[in-house]
Amino acid sequence: MLSSFDWLRRSRTGAELLATLEYLTTKPDLFPTGEEIGLPHSALNGPCQRCWIYPRLPFQDYCAPCQAILTRASKLGHISYQSIVIWGFVNYLSRLLRMGEGFDAHHIFGAYAHDENHFLLVIPRHELKPWLRELGIYHGADLKGIIQVFPTMGAARGIGMGDILCRAVHHEARFSMDRLRVRFFSSPYQLLRAHERDREGLLTFEISEFLSLLEMAAVFRTILRPEEQESLHKLLDLEDASEEQFYWGRFLGFLSQEAKDMLNAWRIRQWPESRIKLLYELVDYVAFYQTH
Repeated sequence: MLSSFDWLRRSRTGAELLATLEYLTTKPDLFPTGEEIGLPHSALNGPCQRCWIYPRLPFQDYCAPCQAILTRASKLGHISYQSIVIWGFVNYLSRLLRMGEGFDAHHIFGAYAHDENHFLLVIPRHELKPWLRELGIYHGADLKGIIQVFPTMGAARGIGMGDILCRAVHHEARFSMDRLRVRFFSSPYQLLRAHERDREGLLTFEISEFLSLLEMAAVFRTILRPEEQESLHKLLDLEDASEEQFYWGRFLGFLSQEAKDMLNAWRIRQWPESRIKLLYELVDYVAFYQTH
């Protein structure tokens, strides 16, 4: 009765989404294919309290698939915390997109091909840049569509991971298949008010532009220590120009020559607030460069 995508939409957390993806791949027989439904809701009984369709297990609140998903999800919270979700609507699905094939299996937490144009991947957030780079290498200008990237979420009232996924599906209808675009959300709740992020210029990019931004974030994270990044952020937020000038000189005095050269070359003091905000958001999505 419920399709694979229906089960994904019932995920309340990122951990439940991961568990559902895992069982859809490894234990597809877990999910009912018949028409049996649970008892009508009453004070003493009723259907599964998660899917609200299938019969509960004896002396339990959930049906067999929901109970299995919740049990498995209880062990996936730490993986969910470091994951990002990629929902794509493209002109065709290659092996790389269909089930993450061709990308290192250790870097794919979950994969699902909805049809010939839609796919879902869950990967470690620090693997976003390598994955996008590989996508560009193998497909170049042939692949067109929209790729939406957003974090997983924990338990929340009123809205769940499945609702965020449905919102991503809703947004894809705005774009034509003339090029490959990336839409980046630093919080799952931003999908509910995407127009605000779009207005700030923080949302939609061509893939080459977004890869360049990730590259800058990786360099920034590697060269500046966390406390230096925080100090710089506070400094760039100062409104008094004379105060900023005074503290800027003191700040540069504590930096390595490499860090000074980077900031001066970027002219980061002239950046608009939105670009600074995006840089600091992307720092959480890139890995350190290995330096010797």
